Amino acid sequence: MALAIFDLDNTLLAGDSDHAWLEFLSTLGIVDGEELRKANDRYYRAYMDGKLDMGDFLRFVLAPMAAHPRRQLDEWHSQYMKERVLPMITDASRALVHKHAEAGDTLLIITATNRFVTGPIAVELGVPTLLATEAECDDNGEFTGRSYGIPCFQAGKVERLRQWLSARGLPWEESLATAHFYSDSHNDLPLLELVGNPVAVDPDQTLAATARERGWPILSLHGPCHPLN
Repeated sequence: MALAIFDLDNTLLAGDSDHAWLEFLSTLGIVDGEELRKANDRYYRAYMDGKLDMGDFLRFVLAPMAAHPRRQLDEWHSQYMKERVLPMITDASRALVHKHAEAGDTLLIITATNRFVTGPIAVELGVPTLLATEAECDDNGEFTGRSYGIPCFQAGKVERLRQWLSARGLPWEESLATAHFYSDSHNDLPLLELVGNPVAVDPDQTLAATARERGWPILSLHGPCHPLN
């Protein structure tokens, strides 16, 4: 079994699904647009610096989900998929997923964005396995505004993947030795450094420099699909 592991935001998507979801809710008047812009700038700077407080960020992004019934959230998400997500999926991203599927690889998305937002996106992309940050629900299936388990972020992605492989009785070192992992962010270096085939996709400056230094492939999925280096 060869793993084909994909980050989602700014990798398979030409944009950030968390940010797009909150922007979408802002257009509906569900969240305050000015507060969103200020908070997004603050969190984005922390993310790019590798200093994001994930607990604080999750409280911010999950709060609107706790304020509305699940049925209403599902209706909004369906509209969000059509208006915001589909335009962020490029032909190149679909082609990359298809290439690995045709090769018989095991496809897996691993993302810090919560499962409610990303689950339908993984289905749209044809990726059957999703490791995402988990949003807590009460006994009635309504969101509480809290997360649970290990957030799927930075070293947390490594641990979540380790748990997934262990639950299936799959060997850690052998599985990673043949795995591809595609990501845009230096926050994913903990996992990129472990796989046999790391690929930087439209990378941030830090990841681009690291990829060039180590001879990793650099790929663009958000413009012409060709190596950048």
